[in-house]
Amino acid sequence: MSTQKVAVITGASQGFGAGLVTAYRKLGYAVVANSRSIKPSDDPLVLTVAGDVATPGVGNRIIEQGLDAFGRIDTLANNAGVFIAKPFTDYTDEEFDLVTGVNLRGFFEITRRAVEAMLATGGGHIVNVSTALVDHANSNVPSALASLTKGGLNAVTRSLAIEYAARGIRVNTVSPGIMRTPMHPEESHEALAGLHPVGRMGEISDVVGAITYLEEAPFVTGEILHVDGGQSAGH
Repeated sequence: MSTQKVAVITGASQGFGAGLVTAYRKLGYAVVANSRSIKPSDDPLVLTVAGDVATPGVGNRIIEQGLDAFGRIDTLANNAGVFIAKPFTDYTDEEFDLVTGVNLRGFFEITRRAVEAMLATGGGHIVNVSTALVDHANSNVPSALASLTKGGLNAVTRSLAIEYAARGIRVNTVSPGIMRTPMHPEESHEALAGLHPVGRMGEISDVVGAITYLEEAPFVTGEILHVDGGQSAGH
């Protein structure tokens, strides 16, 4: 069996995901990078797999292509996510299907297949990306569908961590505050910075650093690591 470690990263074309591709390559991993539309990489140790994880069959295909290319899966970073903030009664059925499709169904299919692959090689690491709004709801950012779905990820992190603790698979989650990513227009940044006790938005590097910490922390599992400038502690 190949000894080259392999990380699968969803939502890998921009934001946290693009940062994670770079970070895992620096750690010496081969990378399977997925997003809905992702261009091929010049790096022979980066396999790009286009597809929407909400679509049945795509999650399995990402893992299978990773196994075909590199022979094993060591880490899965469930970074793909959809965030829509609006008053609860304004959400449509279509938006419910969109958000749950990516955040829950997409998580379920790719993670199920990744765990099977990890069990075959003796272990691995699953790390999810949630949101501090699960623990610290904010009347300025009504986002019930984020809490409904990402709250599920926080709960299943603990469940899977315990289910697989004795079989070498760790499961953790990073819970960011509001980060400086393409999701938030520049003119909103000052107001968003004020939502954090430290008085600034987070950077992509803050989340990437937290995930690489978890990657290299063999005694940490079932952890929800808040990277939120103090938001979840209070205001």
